[in-house]
Amino acid sequence: MDTTYYDHGTAAERWERARMFFDARDYTGAARVLGGLVEEAPELVGPRLLLARSYYHSAQLWRAEAELRVLVELDPVEHYARLMLGRTLQRQGRADEAEPHLRIASALVGDFERV
Repeated sequence: MDTTYYDHGTAAERWERARMFFDARDYTGAARVLGGLVEEAPELVGPRLLLARSYYHSAQLWRAEAELRVLVELDPVEHYARLMLGRTLQRQGRADEAEPHLRIASALVGDFERV
């Protein structure tokens, strides 16, 4: 498969291309671009979070879960990653595993009614 279009340009240009794919709801296209960006800079939260969201929206839940688990390890107080991990686990029918992540996400944003 030719991936030249997805890998072409600077990191900033590829980030913008990935955002355009995501905004156009081409989640698979966004993931193809973002995969390379995450490989180049695995410590960056933004590209990895958008990659996880792309996987989630394209029903690649096991891939979304893997990226979200890395994010939670990199940044334990990243509330949106916690929320997404909880939702991803729920979509997989794993509500018991999801609950702690959803509770932490709620606490991190100050929604103490849920906790």
